[in-house]
Amino acid sequence: MPRISPVQTALALLAGSLALIVVHSLGRFAFTPLLPHFLNDGLLTLEQGARLATWNYVGYLFGALSALILHAPERQRVALPVALCLNALITLAQGFTDSYVLLWALRLLNGLTNGLVFVLAPALVLEWLNRHQQARLSGLVYLGFAFGLLVSNVLANALDEQVQGAQRWWPMAALALPLAVISALLLARLETAPQKAQHSTSAVRSPLFDRASTPLFIAYAGAGLGYILPMTFLPTLAQQQLPAGDPLVGSIWYWTALACMGGILLWNYLSSRWGDRSTLCATYAVQAVGAVAPLVWPGSLGISLCALLVGSSFVGSVFLTQRLARNLQPHQGPRLSAALIALYGVAQLLGPWLAELWLSLGGTLTQSFALGAGALLWAWFFSWLTPSQPSQELIKCPT
Repeated sequence: MPRISPVQTALALLAGSLALIVVHSLGRFAFTPLLPHFLNDGLLTLEQGARLATWNYVGYLFGALSALILHAPERQRVALPVALCLNALITLAQGFTDSYVLLWALRLLNGLTNGLVFVLAPALVLEWLNRHQQARLSGLVYLGFAFGLLVSNVLANALDEQVQGAQRWWPMAALALPLAVISALLLARLETAPQKAQHSTSAVRSPLFDRASTPLFIAYAGAGLGYILPMTFLPTLAQQQLPAGDPLVGSIWYWTALACMGGILLWNYLSSRWGDRSTLCATYAVQAVGAVAPLVWPGSLGISLCALLVGSSFVGSVFLTQRLARNLQPHQGPRLSAALIALYGVAQLLGPWLAELWLSLGGTLTQSFALGAGALLWAWFFSWLTPSQPSQELIKCPT
């Protein structure tokens, strides 16, 4: 395999990062800093916002699962750029309607295209880096998502006086559309090797859930449910708990994004010192404190701790789980990724739905964060039960 230049590597990482900015930061999580504005403008109620978030996660789940059918190179070459550009167009379309029914359909489609791209784009970059012995750099792709969170906060608040209601999606779309085109062109340059046959009959038939991996799967369900409540409703909670004009009301998503960027580098570094399992347990403990902070210390302190602790740790939980799972079952390949994606997607789906249910019963948004903290403690406990190395049987399994 010919050596590649640092510029080629950087362009490959940029291609994946831009795709995540478009679909995950501007298309999906921009809804979080925009929601307080939508509530003030009368475009949505809090219950409707929670419902839209739930259906967006439904779409994300089905999009991620559809990637299993479309991951073959000949299908991916068509599906990935189409889904990427369609996601940006959906972001634009949301800026031209105040119909709740149409917004519901658009958020569902946004989730579908987001899930597809979120699986295929990083996987394509990882495969390309693997071919060129640069796989250790693959985690840097997620810095694009973290940077995109920062950008989405700026765009959500910078034109507060100039746009109203659904028009608040316009700045997101103005950036998403050109980035989608650039990303699609860069991703098309990444050539991948032909798919190889399955490793072995014994590996394919080995169980996905065994004594080593089952606790990790159970923990990951808690991770999806635990993080999604703060990452969906934190700016809205800041608006509810803090007095009007408090600087944190408009900047809390900004601090969350900065924490996310630093956290990706921090947890990747700590895992080389502590090991993946111990570091994963630490990410859940940190997130649990952050999720419960607004309930224990309502006001500026609790809101700030939630932003910094959850924001800095949730992406670390994702890539550490993926890395540990592959270490425990290196022979599983696509089956393992599919199961983790589906489980995380279902757990994320439950979070906003449970929040909506709690609100309908007379509860408060602050109280619903206790559910997230409990789910993260669940994730910590089952991660602690997960071994850090595969069993001898799996080590001997032919690959």
